[in-house]
Amino acid sequence: MAPESSGSEPDSDDRVETAVAQLAEALATDGTSRTQQRLYRSMLRTVVGLATVGTEVIDLKLADSALAEMAEAFRVFRPFRRQRKVTIFGSARTRPDHAAYRSARDLAGSLADADWMVVTGAGPGIMAAGMEGAGRDRSIGVNIRLPFEQGANAFIAQDPKLVEMRYFFTRKLMLIKESDGYVVLPGGFGTLDEGFELLTLLQTGKAEPAPVVMLDTPGGAFWNAWNEFLDTEVEPRDLVSPDDRALFMVTDDVGRATDELLGFYRNYQSCRWVGDLLVIRLLVAPGKAELTDLNRAFADLVGEGVMRLSKPLPPERADHDHLDLPRLVFRFDKVHYGRLRQLIDTLNRLG
Repeated sequence: MAPESSGSEPDSDDRVETAVAQLAEALATDGTSRTQQRLYRSMLRTVVGLATVGTEVIDLKLADSALAEMAEAFRVFRPFRRQRKVTIFGSARTRPDHAAYRSARDLAGSLADADWMVVTGAGPGIMAAGMEGAGRDRSIGVNIRLPFEQGANAFIAQDPKLVEMRYFFTRKLMLIKESDGYVVLPGGFGTLDEGFELLTLLQTGKAEPAPVVMLDTPGGAFWNAWNEFLDTEVEPRDLVSPDDRALFMVTDDVGRATDELLGFYRNYQSCRWVGDLLVIRLLVAPGKAELTDLNRAFADLVGEGVMRLSKPLPPERADHDHLDLPRLVFRFDKVHYGRLRQLIDTLNRLG
């Protein structure tokens, strides 16, 4: 008969937790923060959880592939994390002699001249146009492997800044997560899906505020017809708020599109949450009278108290997060993101 376990022996859960902690510690380097170590432990516990509930092989394959794809994409984007980037969406079927191709190419060239990088899905059509305009050195590609379309376009093929993806959801994550502005040209189901998800993320606060341009060909009606559908069918049914229309601009002019993207960062720099406070980092702080006007005009955004200027908050100091910039701090209601965009536009006119 086997001896009974001693009460002092650790049970299985304790042994697993000890192993997780030891592995997380082994992964740490001199530059690893406490937050990073905590997240390593959390991810390792998630893997343990997959094992303990008997996750099926097909689900394990999906989780494994998705995490591997994200890890590779993070590696590729990491050197350019502080570089302004625009993602250009559009049809893979657009030919090089089409006006939409020329618009995407010209816009990408203008933004590259302004020291931005261009991110596309790395395929043909509009994706190739963006990379042709920006040039290989200023292009990052996030390609999807499909059986019926060719591989990466010639402007990014074999480049170390090209990521190959199996899943649309991981590809879309990287196309949206890493950029500071977005341009959507005419396209089919995939392009419309990308555009609507982008607007949904901005509308719900799941993506940081950023400029979005629906760019048509000169004199084209594609986005005007789409916009009219929102006017006549969507907004009258109270399915979107009128303020949500501030989240994007429709134009057929490359110059206006460029100005919209660059102008968004004229004074606005970035934002982050610190507890329940929204912190907006600016290049130039509003004056006393301007701050009074802002509190009057945008009182509906503030859940409690008022907007105020602030020095970096303790978590920002701990992260060395843009410590040289002035801040506008307030308790945002986390609902009216279209109005938040209008506030940012107003702040940009002050800069």
